[in-house]
Amino acid sequence: MRLDIDGVTIETAGARLAEDIRLTADSGTLAGLVGPNGSGKSTLLRSVYRALRPTRGTIRLDGDDLHAMDPRAAARVLAALPQESSAEFDFTVAEVVAMGRLPHRDRTAAADREICAGAMARTGVAHLAGRGFLALSGGEKQRVLIARALAQQPRVLVLDEPTNHLDIAHQLDVLSLVRDSGLTTLAALHDLNLAAAHCDVLYVIDGGRIVTSGPPRDVLRPELLAEVFGVRAHPVPHPVTGAVQLLFDLLPTTT
Repeated sequence: MRLDIDGVTIETAGARLAEDIRLTADSGTLAGLVGPNGSGKSTLLRSVYRALRPTRGTIRLDGDDLHAMDPRAAARVLAALPQESSAEFDFTVAEVVAMGRLPHRDRTAAADREICAGAMARTGVAHLAGRGFLALSGGEKQRVLIARALAQQPRVLVLDEPTNHLDIAHQLDVLSLVRDSGLTTLAALHDLNLAAAHCDVLYVIDGGRIVTSGPPRDVLRPELLAEVFGVRAHPVPHPVTGAVQLLFDLLPTTT
């Protein structure tokens, strides 16, 4: 399923947070959204998972206007993992993951259990099924929420910092899982090396605007990283995969 963001502008309380955003995630690809803090990444993703309505522009799934869809129908094709997720009641892990099945009308208890068990196994949280969600570590909670999104059986994933709170092994594991899922995925990522290693295409956002896009090797240029992120970058090839990786230091100060 193809995701198109076409000329989206977002304004709240008189402030323009995103302007004329144009972005495409082709079917089955992982598109990364990168940019400094406050650049508009989370705001844009909130409009994609329908928490915000764009002031102008359209978000389409295979040509259909996402914001014109019935909420339940939209939830059957698009799942989201926001940057901050909270739970006021201490559901068990199994109960949290099972919430991903709610949009589906044709569900049965047996089918739901099988799908949820598979999602928990894929994210390495099956052993936590009976634990209370609130008692988990940040990394465990993150993996449970990813399992819930997978249990939803969407065709599109929207992930806001999906590796937040995860140790390095689980960061690599989660992004590999997403990459291999076959789902169309739009993910905001802070770690540029993870983005370079796992994304098919990168969109760089700064000041609420997309400033460049393309394959990671073409996008992550030292001059752009100096301008947008304020750092000096040294690209080097990964010794195994050949993917571009970055070493950083501060830009020299001028006196």
